[in-house]
Order: sequence, then structure tokens, then C-alpha cells
Amino acid sequence: MKLIVCDPVDPEAVAAMREGGVDVDVNDDVTLDELMEIIPEYEAMVVRSRTKVREPLIDQASNLKAIIRAGVGLDSIDVEYAEEHGVEVRNTPAASSNAVAELTIGYLFALARPIVEATASMKEGKWEKKKLKGTELAGKTLGLIGFGRIGSLVGQKADALGMEVLFHRRTDVDVDFATQVPLDELLERSDYISLHVPHTPATHYIVGEEELAKMKDGVKVVNCGRGGTIDEDALVEAIKSGKVAGAAFDVYEDEAEERGQKLMALPEVIGSPHIGAGTVEAKERVGEETARIAIEIANR
Repeated sequence: MKLIVCDPVDPEAVAAMREGGVDVDVNDDVTLDELMEIIPEYEAMVVRSRTKVREPLIDQASNLKAIIRAGVGLDSIDVEYAEEHGVEVRNTPAASSNAVAELTIGYLFALARPIVEATASMKEGKWEKKKLKGTELAGKTLGLIGFGRIGSLVGQKADALGMEVLFHRRTDVDVDFATQVPLDELLERSDYISLHVPHTPATHYIVGEEELAKMKDGVKVVNCGRGGTIDEDALVEAIKSGKVAGAAFDVYEDEAEERGQKLMALPEVIGSPHIGAGTVEAKERVGEETARIAIEIANR
């Protein structure tokens, strides 16, 4: 099987694929125009979030059998269209779950204790001890919107910290460290709310102006899941009004141009440039899983 790696992946994953009998070309800075020309040569492709696999590219990929997303989100791939044309779409959802869950927990701590502000203050030579008083996570209620691999890991870690954990998801599940509740109840009871749902038509703005109004005064919101699940304009207004006391974001509605700047302009917001899966360990696991999938497909 001839495969093209369109975005950077762990070199050990490339080596493993080659050892497993896959004919691999690495072109990890390929442009869309270049890819349109060469894609008919390949039976499989490995992509991350940079390379968008839309309908025109799929139409051009006359020999394509598989698209492997080295990561979790499939937003950059027209999955249904690919599958209608006989192209299998795979991803590596478990590989980066713990990394994203740990970042979420890190943001909970950073919202509870003014770690970011304290560091900035110290670097300016200030000693603002009395100003930088925080709160504890233990005894607070965390509401998880979405409770898949990552959401459940966050719930386990939060429970270990002494938080009461609520969650909302479409299907019923029974766990001993968290309680499943309707969305309205979660919004009304939670001191912290964290989103862990994919961005789909059903989850677009699952937290909008109406949902923000139902939250506790002084709630804090975290999104390390997917951009577009929170109405960012509505959230900005809720922060300005004092309804939402703080927010932490790793993902944004527009990561190409605006890149969350309207949120980052607010002192109550902290954030990062979509680094949820950005750990050494997660990168290795993503590479290992990507190689395993490629070898599996090649040897069918």
C-alpha cells in the first residue's frame, strides 16, 4: 500500500509503518494544490488538523482506500462523503485522551488559584500577596458536558480532588465517581463547567446565551474540547456582565484568523493555542496507533 504523510507525525511511526510493509512518502508541508495533483498515486493518507480533506480532494483521490487522522477530531475531513466513496476514515481517539484531560484539570486549578496572574505579577517585580487570593477545588461542583473518553477521565481526576462531578450525555451510563443529570440541572448546579463534545450540527453552540443565563453567578467555564460548541460572543458578554467569573480555552471557533483574540482580550480569560494533545507521551501514542492502523489496512 502506498501512503502519504501530509502532516508532521512521530518519525518512529513512519519507521514502524515502513517496517510493517507500507510504502510511505513523507510530504508533511504539502499544499492543497500539490496534494490535488499527486493524490491519485496513493491508497492511503495520514493527516492531522492542518490538511483539510474535503469533497474535491476526495473526488480527485481515485485510488484512495483510507484516511487516517493522527489525532481525535474529524472536523477537517468530510467523513460521510469519504465513506460514501468507499474510503475508510480512522482516527486515534484514545491516544491523546489523558493529555487533554490533564490540561483541563490544569485549567481548573489555574481558574481557582490565580497562577497565571501571579506569575505575570512576579515577573514585573511585584509582590501582590493579598490581591492574589483564590479558592479551592475540593467541595466544588464540576459539570461535564460530554462524557466520553476525555470527559470521563476528567471526571475521575476531579473526583480524586474532592469535587462533586455531574455530567450530561445523550445516552445513559452508570459510574461511581459522577452523577448523570439533565443539561439544565448541570448548568444550574455547577461551579465549574467543562465541555467535552465533538463539534457537530447537534452540538453547535450547545452553550449559548440561553444556557449561560441558566448558570450560577460566578461560574467558570473550560473548553479543551472543540471550537464552536460555545457561542464565544455570548460568553464575552457574560464575562463582561460578571455572570461568568472566568474562562479557560484551548480551542476556538476560528483558529485560522481570529484565533480567540476576542476572548484573550479579557483579563478573566486564560488560554492556549490548541495544545491539548501536545505532550511527548501523547505524540508517541498517536504515532504508535497511526502506524498500527496503517499496517492493519495494508495487510488486509
